[in-house]
Amino acid sequence: MTPRHVRRSIIVGLLATALAVPASAASPPVEVPPGSASVGPELYETTRLADRRSLVSGDRAYAMGDETGRYPATGWHIRGEMGGFWTQPMKMLDGLWFAVGGDWLGDGIAARKYTSGQGYQRIDYGTTNGVGLTRTDFVPDGMRSVLVGLTFTASDSARTIDLDTDAHSELLPSYPWGWTTPSAATANLPDSGSYADGALVFRDQGTPPGMAAHDYAAVAGSNLKPVAHALGSGHRGPQEPAVVCPADGTAPPRCDDSAFGKGTGGRLTYRVPVAPGRPTTVWFAVSGSDEGLAAAHREHRSALRDAGTLLKAKIASRAKVAAQTVVDLPGDPLLQQSVAWSKQNLADSVQEARDLELRDVNEGKDYPAPTGSLPKARWYGAGFPDYPWLFATDGEYTAYAAVAAGQFDTVRDHLRALRDISDQVNKGSGKVVHEVMPTGDVYFGSNQSAGNTDETVKFPSIVALLWRWTGDDRFRDEMYDFSVRNLRYVYRELDDDKDGWPEGLANVERSGMGVEKLDSTVYLARGLRDLADLAASRRDGAVEAWATAKAEDLERRFESQWWVDAAKGYADSVDDPADPANDNKPIFQRHWTGVTPMEVELTRPAGVGPLASRAHGLTALAQRETPCYTGEFGLFHTGSGPTSDPAGNPGPSCDSVVSAVKSERSIFSLNTSIMAVAEGNFGRLGPLQQQRYTTGNARIQLDPKVWETPGAMPEIAPSPDFIANIDRPFYDRSMNLQAWGTYGVLWPVVHQYLGVSPALGRHQLSVVPQLPAGQNKVAASNIRLGRGSIDVSARQVGKTLSTDVRLNDVPAALTIGAVLPAGAEIASVRMNDRTVPHRLVETARGTELRVITETSHASLRITLR
Repeated sequence: MTPRHVRRSIIVGLLATALAVPASAASPPVEVPPGSASVGPELYETTRLADRRSLVSGDRAYAMGDETGRYPATGWHIRGEMGGFWTQPMKMLDGLWFAVGGDWLGDGIAARKYTSGQGYQRIDYGTTNGVGLTRTDFVPDGMRSVLVGLTFTASDSARTIDLDTDAHSELLPSYPWGWTTPSAATANLPDSGSYADGALVFRDQGTPPGMAAHDYAAVAGSNLKPVAHALGSGHRGPQEPAVVCPADGTAPPRCDDSAFGKGTGGRLTYRVPVAPGRPTTVWFAVSGSDEGLAAAHREHRSALRDAGTLLKAKIASRAKVAAQTVVDLPGDPLLQQSVAWSKQNLADSVQEARDLELRDVNEGKDYPAPTGSLPKARWYGAGFPDYPWLFATDGEYTAYAAVAAGQFDTVRDHLRALRDISDQVNKGSGKVVHEVMPTGDVYFGSNQSAGNTDETVKFPSIVALLWRWTGDDRFRDEMYDFSVRNLRYVYRELDDDKDGWPEGLANVERSGMGVEKLDSTVYLARGLRDLADLAASRRDGAVEAWATAKAEDLERRFESQWWVDAAKGYADSVDDPADPANDNKPIFQRHWTGVTPMEVELTRPAGVGPLASRAHGLTALAQRETPCYTGEFGLFHTGSGPTSDPAGNPGPSCDSVVSAVKSERSIFSLNTSIMAVAEGNFGRLGPLQQQRYTTGNARIQLDPKVWETPGAMPEIAPSPDFIANIDRPFYDRSMNLQAWGTYGVLWPVVHQYLGVSPALGRHQLSVVPQLPAGQNKVAASNIRLGRGSIDVSARQVGKTLSTDVRLNDVPAALTIGAVLPAGAEIASVRMNDRTVPHRLVETARGTELRVITETSHASLRITLR
């Protein structure tokens, strides 16, 4: 990360009205009212801005365009329609464009620089005819509006600016999609446009065939009164006339609208007086509602009432996010920075919808009447722009990053939404739904669909995770019955041969796989141990005994069933349905899920550790580090090696096992996260081990040579088999922000470097850090635990290892320690300047030295010989 792409600024001078307010000559020309605090770090980009996606988000709305201020047709679920302005569960506008003196921003007036801030974005258009111009976008949380501020600064004399604003509507729901039944073409009715009270008003009212009536409305306008307006079918600014993408098939490399589009447009014209040397900001709002025009107008008035104060509140809320889990990694400043931006990425991903009508649409084949409803759902959106809705798998991985960042509330909300929707749609079976739209449509994961098994068995583990980090017994009790039913369902419905290996779909589905998948088995093993722990805490002896017995049986047989010695790894699946004579035959295909036995930690009575044996785990991890599995930015989806596929298998071969599938050398940020966590569980923190993967995810988020949107963790890295997003059409890209990639940044630092392992439900806390190879300090402050927090620092100076822990309102007995260097001999162990007894415990991480204390501030010093 080069320093020129990062700066810290004090931002002053953004107006709540269209009137001029003085700003310090030393300050940037835009942002919050005078007296505001630092907004924190910013990242900026100046190259290929038209090829990069921008994103601003709040929990009730978001907007995506490019980094010049234009709005290319984006996304593929509804081809070309996934960008623009959204408020769940509906889209509002395709875009909002501005012209100054007849020249459109992003066209006649070129964008010079795009800046990602924490909670906002800014585009700098430089100075034209003596007037400087910037555009600032943000989304206030709790509001169904996107706000855009244009700030003009005249350097010499007063003048009046001619300003035109174009808006083009596209009121349509997030589901149905382009290929479903019904389709987006059926669900999307023609929009109407009008002008009222100084704003453009768009509506989509009616009853699509086979669907319920709807009343969608959007309002676009300013806090400045227009001097003229116009209405018409176009009004896309510099993107007029529009290049229209077909619904499918071959398309132009760049489109402005799609065949699904049925929107309309309008223009507002303003004359803006600008005084010399005094920034003048005009605020615009795009607001909407699926509850009719009156609700949209209310949102619009609220957004424009005091936009500057709303921006200040947004920045303050993101400062609170930044203030939790503040890490100090002097040996790895890139990873330190990635932790900071990953916390913001999580906050960016929060979404909320109201009044969901629940129905099982059976992978887009059906559209029955609703079977239930939910007044409110709140969740971590999986990815933007094509997956900002509720997923079980994504949310379960993201939860580990979220607790490490102290973002407990959204994890609770996410789990509640999954439980409430699953119980209604699946009639209390215990199966967890996979994918839920903000409309309430369940695309996949009902009782009649095949999966996914892994997310049902993971659910109890996320309940246990949150309980351990918060000590929230009420939430544990609220989720307990559903967690029990999760695992009962798997054994009742997904183990036909009664061998204990769960059947059904999982994270990877490829030809030639067996019906029993490795990742489902691994996560079932963890889920059983976690359910047993929850049951024991509630004194439910029957469930504890059942889950423990199942776990012990699975663990006892796991290595002999799943390990493939010739492959130096675990089989991806077993039980080939095409070869019944070979029941439970291991099938090895080199998918990323082969790392999961090392990634999980099982909470057993004897201690916490991976499912994989130490010998097999170390062998498998070393194999995955080879070029057959790992590229520049992390772990391939499917590694390379001998294959029976006539299409061949690009890449080297690192074993002799013939696979039925060819390699897929695409690097997902999740796959890399799984590998990073697995390496850490086995104490492999070196530059050629875990650091390759934490650095890989950090680079695709923060390296200007790689990123698409500065600071955003993407779904897929540039890879041998995946062209970088900025070189692909906007309608054929992976996500520019995908929440699960933060798992491979926050969890390794907080849980593995710093060794933070709480069990607050039992009033216990363990902090046993491990210093990465070549680094002599890792530290963090304000790591949130329950209602309090802890500060942790670990150092090595010469032959002395130091661990310092301060508990701030965390009622727990503390175990403090350190992972010792291999072969180390101890000369002395002192805590708070007193010699103390200690234990040495062999774990997958290595030898841990542990000391138990009741103090809230412990300073441990371990002197080696």
